[in-house]
Amino acid sequence: MLTSPVVRVLRKKFPEADIRFVTKKQYAELVQPNPNLNGVFLLDESLKELASQLKAFKPDLVVDLHHNLRTRILKTLLGGKWFAFNKLNVEKWLKVNLKVDRLPQVHIVERYLQTLKPLGAEGEGKGLDFFFPKDFVSPTVPKGFGDGYVALVIGAKFKTKQLPIVKLVELCNGLNLPIILVGGKEDVETAEELMKQSTAQILNACGTHSLAESAWLVKQSEVVVTHDTGMMHIAAAFNKKIVSVWGNTIPEFGMYPFLPQSSQSYIAEVKNLDCRPCSKIGYDLCPKGHFKCMNEQNSSVIIEQTNQLLPQ
Repeated sequence: MLTSPVVRVLRKKFPEADIRFVTKKQYAELVQPNPNLNGVFLLDESLKELASQLKAFKPDLVVDLHHNLRTRILKTLLGGKWFAFNKLNVEKWLKVNLKVDRLPQVHIVERYLQTLKPLGAEGEGKGLDFFFPKDFVSPTVPKGFGDGYVALVIGAKFKTKQLPIVKLVELCNGLNLPIILVGGKEDVETAEELMKQSTAQILNACGTHSLAESAWLVKQSEVVVTHDTGMMHIAAAFNKKIVSVWGNTIPEFGMYPFLPQSSQSYIAEVKNLDCRPCSKIGYDLCPKGHFKCMNEQNSSVIIEQTNQLLPQ
């Protein structure tokens, strides 16, 4: 999702090029529908097999936006010309462990695009992309939600990025429109508990919709309230109004909603915690045990900011 502007800029710079994407299988749904790509190489388990496929492809250039051990091994096996993304691992380590801030005030998408500078390619000032599959059929939204709703993305890969259920209940009860819960199968239990405790009009779409169907629900919403997660970036691709809620991670890592086309957004976070950020990704449990970064979120402010973004 965040790499889509790089693919788009490459296609503009080299309109006739055969551009392929290397990804894990679970992300194929995000990249395969992209019309700027000629194909996708899927990394399963065997790096040697992938390297063999890439050797047969004979790329003139590899743009390495992952820049990790696996891609370094691929570079050794494959050789050739590579441009590698600077992940700022030292700067992130300093921020997480010593709370020393050496992070550039630049979104990660813009830093991705800087990787293409040796090619003379520059960003276009546009946002992200999301493409629906050609055979996509949009899901049905019940009548009560046809006049507008809030898409509430309740999940995230790590628990320390997720609001506790009591905060989610407070949020739902204060919103001025019906709510559609968006999430995967892992979020079903939370969604069901939220529906039991909340008095709001809620439709639970967690675990029952594909990624593309969930993206469509986000696209049709009036406002998206979301944790720091992939669906937040999909919402940004649709230039939605976004309220993003941050726990142990921080926007300064450069992963906040990328909205260069002037959509409105609000970032909710508990500032001035000496333990935050405790990780550049997340944990299943708060390392300190108090989970202040989410337990101390101001539900009233999140509700107020969300309602202000709704059509008046």
